[in-house]
Amino acid sequence: MAPISRRTLFTLAAGGAAGVALPAPAWAVGDRRPGSVRLPSLTPDDREIAGQVEADRALQHLRVLADGIGARVAGTPGERQAADYLSGVLDGLGYRVTHQSFPVQDQRVGTLHAPGGLPADVGWQVGASWQAGLDVSARGGVVDVGEGDFSKDVAGRVVLIDQSWLDDPTVAVRAAIAGGAVAVVFLGKDHLDGTQSPAYGPWLEETLPIPVVGTGQSQKYALRELLAAGALPELIVSTAWHRGLTSHNVIAERPAENLGPVVMVSAHYDTVLGAPGANDDGSGTVLTLELARVLRHLPVDATLRFALWGAEEEGLIGSRHYVEQLPQAERERIVAVFQNDMVATSSAPATRYWLLSLDGEPNRATDEVAAAAQRLGYAPRISPVTARGSSDHQSFQEAGIAAANFSWRGEDGPWHLEPPYHSPLDTIARNISLERLQVSMELIGAACYATARRP
Repeated sequence: MAPISRRTLFTLAAGGAAGVALPAPAWAVGDRRPGSVRLPSLTPDDREIAGQVEADRALQHLRVLADGIGARVAGTPGERQAADYLSGVLDGLGYRVTHQSFPVQDQRVGTLHAPGGLPADVGWQVGASWQAGLDVSARGGVVDVGEGDFSKDVAGRVVLIDQSWLDDPTVAVRAAIAGGAVAVVFLGKDHLDGTQSPAYGPWLEETLPIPVVGTGQSQKYALRELLAAGALPELIVSTAWHRGLTSHNVIAERPAENLGPVVMVSAHYDTVLGAPGANDDGSGTVLTLELARVLRHLPVDATLRFALWGAEEEGLIGSRHYVEQLPQAERERIVAVFQNDMVATSSAPATRYWLLSLDGEPNRATDEVAAAAQRLGYAPRISPVTARGSSDHQSFQEAGIAAANFSWRGEDGPWHLEPPYHSPLDTIARNISLERLQVSMELIGAACYATARRP
């Protein structure tokens, strides 16, 4: 990935990033919210939050992360660019900002390009095979051999092969090389549950010289549509081996006058391979930035701490590192951690706002959000406190700190995720609702402010 300068990133945040227009929330502070059951009954503090948080403003940051930078895999240049951007925003708001670094594993990453461009509403990072050509680029005409029709002329071409055919991808790559192919693109399988398969790095049984990459399901269909329309004369396949990697937590703090309680709002800003990460978890990241903006000057009786975690998708590495470094006395200062992960999907079935704690028991974080939902008229849309880990709240709860994860998901359970989840379709155009983002910011903002006012 070519470096993106700090100046370019801030230009994007100011509105320079191209992107589809999204319907903006249109309710006044005292109005009934879409999907709520009654008019809100807001405290003066709630009104401070609801009157200032702006989904459109958060969207400017999301365009930088999802459209401008794209996939932010732990330790790669994309994740570091995002960390630098987030630090700049928080520093500009007047917070004391620190980076907390920690090592992460090597990454093998591929990228697809075409001379005439590829569809912008799909991400084009792909997985690169560890056993094939790395730190190389190949360019050629495109031929789709489907399930392995190597009677086609593949000499000097980029070969598309359907993954569903494969018992041993090594055999297919050998056949492509024997025919003179310059690169192989394996096309991801279709998921049968309605979700999209992610990009992946094909595993080979031996080391082979040409670049070999694996797409997600949506990338497969986009490539085949372009090829069928005669709009894909050439494809460029690039691979990179990112070594000796470091990821970063970005921590911003507005200290109280004395060493008293701490209230935290957090999200992870990294993504899985191949996903632009608009909802997972660009949405939680920009919610955190917008609440940091609104809360920076409001009166509070606690230290406000905003944390953006690196390497969550690698196994909660960033938040685990943060908690492990905290002395016990510092852990005991934390009153509540409001972790936001996937808070703005536009998926129609994702009508339930889930309160997720590791043990399924209420704590200060879940109690405050449930109370905010009651005041906003949203109580019927909120789940009971439900047991689920798999996000950064888990790192805190394992250490005995009150924390929870908040997310829009399907009615039948927190496992009911949107179809673009972890896929190249997790883009602003395909997977973001500003209405849901606005509601999430009001809920978390009201809950956080109430906690910080009476910690």
